[in-house]
Amino acid sequence: MCDYSLGGLPNRLAVEGENLIVHRFPTNSIGLASQVDLQPKAREVSTLNLTLWQRIKDLFASDCVSVPAVCIPPGACLILRNIPLGLQREWGVSEEENIVFVQTSAAVNTYRDAFCFRNGRQVSLQQASEGILAKVVSLGGNVDTEREPAISFRENSTNWERREVSGLTGSNQMTDMRGGND
Repeated sequence: MCDYSLGGLPNRLAVEGENLIVHRFPTNSIGLASQVDLQPKAREVSTLNLTLWQRIKDLFASDCVSVPAVCIPPGACLILRNIPLGLQREWGVSEEENIVFVQTSAAVNTYRDAFCFRNGRQVSLQQASEGILAKVVSLGGNVDTEREPAISFRENSTNWERREVSGLTGSNQMTDMRGGND
């Protein structure tokens, strides 16, 4: 959901369709934040009305101090974009990937949020580079996000079944069965 390291920060649950970005928070932990929340806030008070001291203080103030960490539940489907080339090679993925958000452990005081890619690779969120974009497709993991159906085979009693796997959701359709009626 949200790693322990983000617990002291303001946080909220993600919204389906929301655009997020991998962000380093003041705790020095990597998490997800809303792109909207990270945009500099429009100044409500004209700088002409500020004293010199207020202007100097504002110069050193961060625009992103109160950016909430966006929590993703396990099983949520996301689309990651702008994955850097080095990480693409290391993880065996492309620049844009459909992933399932997972928690790798129930242990306390450990980083446990991770991305699970279609190739089966699980990568800790802490290994992600700042600036990777993420779109929340589904919070429940029940939306077909795969572009190309994959084929999986499994043994069923004495016959082998060929199933078309549509996406990351586990919604499978039987396409044919060897030894059965066509």
